[in-house]
Amino acid sequence: MGRRTLRLRKPRGSGEHAAAVVVGCAALWLLAQLVTAAWQAATRAWPWLALLFTAAVAFGAWHTMREARARRVRAQSLARLRLTLTEIDAMDDQAFEFALRDLLIRDGWTAQRVGQQGDQAADVIGQDRQRGRIVLQAKHTKVAGKVGSAVMYQVKGTAGPVHGANSAVVITNGSFTRDAKNWGERHHVHWVDRDRLRRWAEHGTPLQDLLRLPNRPARRTAFRRAA
Repeated sequence: MGRRTLRLRKPRGSGEHAAAVVVGCAALWLLAQLVTAAWQAATRAWPWLALLFTAAVAFGAWHTMREARARRVRAQSLARLRLTLTEIDAMDDQAFEFALRDLLIRDGWTAQRVGQQGDQAADVIGQDRQRGRIVLQAKHTKVAGKVGSAVMYQVKGTAGPVHGANSAVVITNGSFTRDAKNWGERHHVHWVDRDRLRRWAEHGTPLQDLLRLPNRPARRTAFRRAA
C-alpha cells in the first residue's frame, strides 16, 4: 500500500469554523505569552547583556590594536633587515623564499610567499601602489650554480597572464648564464645574481632602485604577447 498523504482542507460548516477560530485565538494568545516572557527576560537581563556587549567590543578593540602594534614592530624590525650571503647560502629553498619576501616588505612592498608545488613560476608576489605587482622566482643553488634560459622562458610565460604581474624577477644566490641574462633583458624579465643579491640583501639597496623599476605600473602587453 502506498503512503497516505495528509492534506489540509477548509473548515466546513459553522461548527468547524468556530473550532478554527478558537484554535487561531489560542495560537495568538500563546504567541503573545511567549513574546511577553521573552521581553520580560530581556528586561531583567539587559544589564548583563550590556556588560557582555561592552566586553566584546573592548576585546575586539584590544585585539585590533594588538595586531596593529605587532605589524608596526615587525615593519620596524624588517626596516633594519640585513642578510649576508653566508646566511643566505646556508638556507634551504623554503627559507630563501621567506627571506626574499621579508626583503621585499623591508623595501615597502606588501608581499607574501606563495611558492609551492605547482606555483607556476612564482615564489613571492609583492604589491606596491606606485609600481603595481611584482613576481619573484627564487633559485637557491650552490655558489657556483648557474641559472639557464629555461627559467626565464617559464617566468615570462606566467608572470603576466597567470599572476597579473607588472614586473618579473628571477633571483639566485648563484649566477646566470650569458644567454639567460641577454634573453631576460630583451624580454623584460629582471635578474638578480649573487652580486646584485649582496647589494639588495646585505647593503640594503631597495630592489626597485637596484632594478630601476618604473614608478608607474608598466603595461602588461609584453607579457601577454609572450604567452
